[in-house]
Amino acid sequence: MKLTHLAAICAIASTATMAQAAPVWQDFSITGLYGENYELTPDEKQSTITFEYAAKLKYGDFFAFADRTNSGGQSDTYFEVSPRLSLGAVSGKKLELGPIKDVLIATTWEGGKDMNNYLYGVGVDLAIPYFQYAQLNFYRANNEIQEDDYQLTFTYGIPFKIASEEFLVDGFLDWSTAEKDQVAHSSELNWTTQWKWNAGKHISPDTRLYLGVEHSVWHNKYGVPGKDENNVSALVKYHF
Repeated sequence: MKLTHLAAICAIASTATMAQAAPVWQDFSITGLYGENYELTPDEKQSTITFEYAAKLKYGDFFAFADRTNSGGQSDTYFEVSPRLSLGAVSGKKLELGPIKDVLIATTWEGGKDMNNYLYGVGVDLAIPYFQYAQLNFYRANNEIQEDDYQLTFTYGIPFKIASEEFLVDGFLDWSTAEKDQVAHSSELNWTTQWKWNAGKHISPDTRLYLGVEHSVWHNKYGVPGKDENNVSALVKYHF
């Protein structure tokens, strides 16, 4: 194991440990997706079950998900674990400036078949009008199967209503740098957005059952030059 890999693992473990506390709030959800225009999969058609957990903690926040995909009769699993440590909460000071609400140590562990990547850097929470949340993270990525690179991740959620109906637009944008290794690794941009209607409120006021679509625009998918994905998947998502 590279020394940088070990350092990244320690950073993620330390962040997760220091952020541990009884959650201020937590959320668990299951999502089902089906699309027919995927790139670099065994078949253009793919179904996905996603398990997600998010929590706000006293000293930071925590997000994790696992995707179980099936395409062309082949199944695969990919996961990410992303603890962040709030420097404002740890120091007891408000680290606010303009739209910045807080500054955090940001870490992520990406794992899948024969791969583990460790990302570490700095994040900021942003106050943007009409956004329920907005986070911007800057990472250095220690990668196992390609040269190390840098990544910017923006996550967001925008709730809105039409008449009495509740909607939520949320997602992420990942951009990573190009790196020269044995195989050319191009700069990637992955912008994935979910457009959802809360049908659950028609069952009970507290039921959160969303129906909608997920739109994924992925330029140079997995760093492969010219492999661009533009896919719309049907979506069902239930929050426990």
